[in-house]
Amino acid sequence: MSIISPKERLLRVLNKESIDRPPVICPGGMMNAAVVEIMNTTGHTLPEAHHNDRLMSELSKDVQEHTGFENFGIPFCMTVEAEVLGSSIDFGTLACEPKIKKEVFPSVSEVRVENISKLLHSGRIDTIVQTGYHLSEKFPDVPVIGNLTGPISTAASIVDPMTFLKELRKDQSNAHKLLEYVSDFLVEYAKLLIDNGATLISIGDPTATGEILGPKMFEEYAVKYLNKILDGIHALKAPVIVHICGNMNTVWNLMPGIRTDALSTDALVNLKLLKESFPSLITMGNLSTYLLEFGTPEKVALQTEKLLADGIDIISPACGLSTSSSLKNIQALTGTVKEQ
Repeated sequence: MSIISPKERLLRVLNKESIDRPPVICPGGMMNAAVVEIMNTTGHTLPEAHHNDRLMSELSKDVQEHTGFENFGIPFCMTVEAEVLGSSIDFGTLACEPKIKKEVFPSVSEVRVENISKLLHSGRIDTIVQTGYHLSEKFPDVPVIGNLTGPISTAASIVDPMTFLKELRKDQSNAHKLLEYVSDFLVEYAKLLIDNGATLISIGDPTATGEILGPKMFEEYAVKYLNKILDGIHALKAPVIVHICGNMNTVWNLMPGIRTDALSTDALVNLKLLKESFPSLITMGNLSTYLLEFGTPEKVALQTEKLLADGIDIISPACGLSTSSSLKNIQALTGTVKEQ
């Protein structure tokens, strides 16, 4: 049996130190493993757990125990920041994750900048921060991953997203002001999480893709503001994982410019090629969530073995794990890694 704790193993790989085998994790946030099968078994359910730190802690532990993932990942959605910044939220159901009901601002030019220190005590932030504290105190050997919705996606959740994307070109001055504000808020939110037990931060920014932004705007906006947040978190002596969604072909050469400790990708990205192209990158991913929902344990195990053979540093699902995913398939993923 390994004497390396899950927390130590993950921190070692992020520090580019030797490990016995790759960690197998599911960070939470946009990669949320609170599947219906677990909640029906345990009785710790969503959407109630979005609003109660004790229940969120119980559900986090349920997920970790039943799936075999070697971490706690909080929260279980990507709407915390949007709610705090003023948008209205539909908190979903047992099987349906929360979503933005209505963005608070019609345009980047109409965004009201609020006092960030006051924002940090609104919405569900206290619930998530307290959850991280409870988990880190009770289970010190298991890493707590605090999730942020990335700057582009957060901005697109408080300004009508179609308008926002157009105004990245048409109103660059106000777009940059909005992203400065959002990034400053995200750094302070991350600080609260880290100060209260989060081992590291994971950033998911699904709107920030090469397909949506194109390479020029990806560099001007996504890379710039991700790095602003990464630098702010690194100043707190905490590591960060960044997940980039979609096909990365048009922004491939920009990946080394993102100052992340590990880069997580969608299932369609060739992670082996990414490692070969940029040997300094710590790669994470990227088992198909479609396979986890609709495949078989045998097929999941085979695909996991391929990721291991390719030398992927951290094994995890790709983005968008369905709440109806098969628990047996998830256990095939984690079990295959732990057999190494």
